[in-house]
Amino acid sequence: MLVGGFGTRLQPLTLSTPKQMLPIIDRPMIERVLGSLNAHGVTDAVLALGYRPDAFLDAYPDGHCAGVELHYAVESEPLDTAGAVRFAALSGGIDDTFIVVNGDVLTDLDLTELWNFHKGHDAEGTIALTPVDDPSRYGVVPTADDGRVLEFVEKPAPGTAPTNWINAGTYILEASVLDRIADGRRVSIERETFPAMVAERSLYALHSDAYWIDAGTPVTYLDSQLDLIDGVRGSAERAVHETATILQGAVIDHSVVMAGVVVESGAVIRNSVLLPGSRIGADAHVLHSVIGAGAEVGAGSEVLDYTVVGNSRDVPAGVRLEGARVPEGS
Repeated sequence: MLVGGFGTRLQPLTLSTPKQMLPIIDRPMIERVLGSLNAHGVTDAVLALGYRPDAFLDAYPDGHCAGVELHYAVESEPLDTAGAVRFAALSGGIDDTFIVVNGDVLTDLDLTELWNFHKGHDAEGTIALTPVDDPSRYGVVPTADDGRVLEFVEKPAPGTAPTNWINAGTYILEASVLDRIADGRRVSIERETFPAMVAERSLYALHSDAYWIDAGTPVTYLDSQLDLIDGVRGSAERAVHETATILQGAVIDHSVVMAGVVVESGAVIRNSVLLPGSRIGADAHVLHSVIGAGAEVGAGSEVLDYTVVGNSRDVPAGVRLEGARVPEGS
């Protein structure tokens, strides 16, 4: 599992916390990812760590999470995606077929189907694909009728993508792939390893319409949680934690309110996420935004348009923020 990135797109929430340790309603993101893997029989996982490895070690001191035994591979320097895969796999003693997942992707992908497809095609590597409206931010993957990958186009310019099916960040790989990855330098699996496998006709892909979201931006981090309370992924989850305090006259509309949050009288929370221990002052409005753990929004303030307030940060009373980051520059 690749969890070593700095999470820059989710700053300031990630200034002190790896994004995979950010909460999704009632538990860290990594627990939801590992829980999905465990549901398909995964019992051991190697975490490819880089940024703030202590956060993972402190959270799971017994080396177990969501039914999965954890092994830690801590990079001394960033090795990029393929380099991280090689480093983690060798650290974990992997010498057979293995699974790679991105730790910030939340999905209902049928991992068992992907595994069986991989084995059935005698592939060296198999990528899960998902459709998106704008493929320019992702690796685009056109395929032949039998699933063989014809090309791997990393982040094509808008309007130039040959398909809207993109790399969904879940792979089944044979151990031989590790021999393709150079040691001691940064190697991108998307820009180097996969194109080399395409050239040798050993890379396949499986299309899936299953739920998929890259929860690594403020918009998608928010949307991933609203989907859960809306029942998009099954039974609707509880939106307001039982330990939250909602004072009379406050309005909570289509929002996630986590443990220990206080929302004072007259405040309006709509299409937003309030992380544990945050406090919203009287008559404040929080719309389409994320408020960090322990943060405080002053009375009468307006926090709008995907503003992100960092953990333990304060928004003064009576201010208006639109699409802002608190602190500025994060």
